[in-house]
Amino acid sequence: MNNNNDWYTEKDTDGIVWLRLNQSGTKTNVLSKSVLEALDRHLVQLATENPKGLVILSDKKQGFIAGADVTEFTALRKATEARAWIQRVHEIFNRLANLPFPTVAVIHGYCLGGGLELALACRYRVAANNPETQLGLPEVKLGIHPGYGGTVRLPRLIGTLPALEMMLKGRSLNTRAAARLGLIDQAVPSRHLQRAARAFIEKSPPPHCPPFWQRLIGQPPMRRLVTKILRSRLEKRVNSRHYPAPFALLELWEKQEGTTEQRLALEAESLTALLISETTNNLIRVFLLQQRLKSLGKQGIFKPERVHVIGAGTMGGDIATWCALKNLRVSLQDRSPEHIAPAIKRAHGLFKKRLKDQRPIQAAMDRLMPDPRGEGLAKADVLIEAIFENIEAKQALFQAIEPRLKAETLLATNTSSIPLETLAESLSQPERLVGLHFFNPVAKMQLVEVVKGEATTAGEMEQAAAFTRQIGRLPLPVKSLPGFLVNRVLTPYLLEATRLLSEGVPGPVIDQAAIDFGMPMGPIELADTVGLDICLSVAERLTPSEQIPEELKLKIQQGQLGKKSGNGFYRYQRGKPVKPQPPQEYQAPGDLTDRLILSMINEAVSSLHDRVVEDADLLDAGMIFGIGFAPFRGGPLHYVRTQGVKTMRQRLQALEAQYGTRFTPSAGWQAL
Repeated sequence: MNNNNDWYTEKDTDGIVWLRLNQSGTKTNVLSKSVLEALDRHLVQLATENPKGLVILSDKKQGFIAGADVTEFTALRKATEARAWIQRVHEIFNRLANLPFPTVAVIHGYCLGGGLELALACRYRVAANNPETQLGLPEVKLGIHPGYGGTVRLPRLIGTLPALEMMLKGRSLNTRAAARLGLIDQAVPSRHLQRAARAFIEKSPPPHCPPFWQRLIGQPPMRRLVTKILRSRLEKRVNSRHYPAPFALLELWEKQEGTTEQRLALEAESLTALLISETTNNLIRVFLLQQRLKSLGKQGIFKPERVHVIGAGTMGGDIATWCALKNLRVSLQDRSPEHIAPAIKRAHGLFKKRLKDQRPIQAAMDRLMPDPRGEGLAKADVLIEAIFENIEAKQALFQAIEPRLKAETLLATNTSSIPLETLAESLSQPERLVGLHFFNPVAKMQLVEVVKGEATTAGEMEQAAAFTRQIGRLPLPVKSLPGFLVNRVLTPYLLEATRLLSEGVPGPVIDQAAIDFGMPMGPIELADTVGLDICLSVAERLTPSEQIPEELKLKIQQGQLGKKSGNGFYRYQRGKPVKPQPPQEYQAPGDLTDRLILSMINEAVSSLHDRVVEDADLLDAGMIFGIGFAPFRGGPLHYVRTQGVKTMRQRLQALEAQYGTRFTPSAGWQAL
């Protein structure tokens, strides 16, 4: 047996070497420099021993390898450093690929990024046939592309188009999809993994090869045509100025020819340019912010099984649906079966879309129980109140249900703007109440604001964060101040967009300015999607009435509530906005983007000053995952720092001079 802190080997009686990775001090294996250098030492040793075969596997419960250690990327500031490191990894993975005996990667759980590229350097791959196993190359989400040989080895293994699709989209595959493509050679139950690996070494079959037509696409004349088609498709989805990585990947693939060494050299050059870019550093920052939010919901301290949701409207129904999708037993209460029926219908649509097969769809439907009498209340581990935004109605409800709850039930409200202190007045134990503020649409929005009232205990906050992680969402602890974080920062942005509209700036022009800045959706369409009545309700709680544009109030008086009513600032056909094209000669105001973005940033600075969240990083995380604030900019406060605090403040002061006190820089700018 040969050991170091991370890897250890054992040779069995058949002459097969089992090389196990169990990275010290972490829950998950990642390919740090020290792990890779230690791997290389083992490979050098094995090349001299020439065993019957090599099996690489992980001793971590969570999975095989979750990718490279991205924290080390942030230290690569110079092109020479980045290139040297990539070339070193190529050397190590080439050593593995060129071993003269069969090599097998045994995969369970996560096999992502550099972890999958290591597996690709093996001759065979066997994987555990269970839902936890995920294989993918998600590098584009970090502003880079595969760089440990993946752009060379993956197309050879599964064919050009499937490989490019995997790398361009960054999506993970389950074992069934991976086996269909030939990415893995065999999917077996976990208990048979080692037996399957042994069989591949004993029989040593020819490695998988993609069909002839897939190989043909990779030849130079076809390659240029395919690149052109893929680039034009990509341009419809992605802004190349904001996210250059997928375009760099296509450019790389178009020119990759010659030997493996020549192709790897081109991969290293392309990746080097991306690694030292500001976009990549910001997207790595976003990934690390996401990891921080995940770490706030400590797993295992609270593992509820039953959830009771009161209020089967859009939010309540969709929260209940999401919890059922995540394997919890859910009871959904409202005044009558008729009020619950639309939520159940929507749930079936989501289950069908996500789960595909009839058996899991039916199992999910069985977990979601319509409960007009509230019989699930007494058994619930988590109670979520999601009725309409009315203080008296919510207080009356809490007063009625508190005596019926178990002592250990987590008691939560999904209020979007009412302070918890106000709602808790009706409770005999106000310290129990915590906010779980979900965002619409629940199935897409990753963030949940976990709201702490003055009386809320630390234990309730921890349990709420743990529950949020259990259902696959990101918990953001916020203080119970009006609007919490996301709605507070979003409101001035939406109101400024409405004000621009009333000044005659066409809605599509306003939306395009926000999208060009990097927002996922324009503010006019966003207001329609949220619901104009909800926008007004939140604005009335957060903003002086004279600052609320009449345009917004007028729409609501006319019953035009946005997407849900088929009409708002835009008209909707089959759920899509009909956006009238502005006249060709129309010129947008020069300060349009500043008016939108700085209204939001000023409120973000104010929120930090009021300690709505603990620090600037949490604020940036909340805005990125709560409203999709341009991820490639690293968050609103990070953006302020990169642009220069003084410069941004001066731009605000110029707007204040022209438009009045709504642009007055908040007190928080001093601290920045």
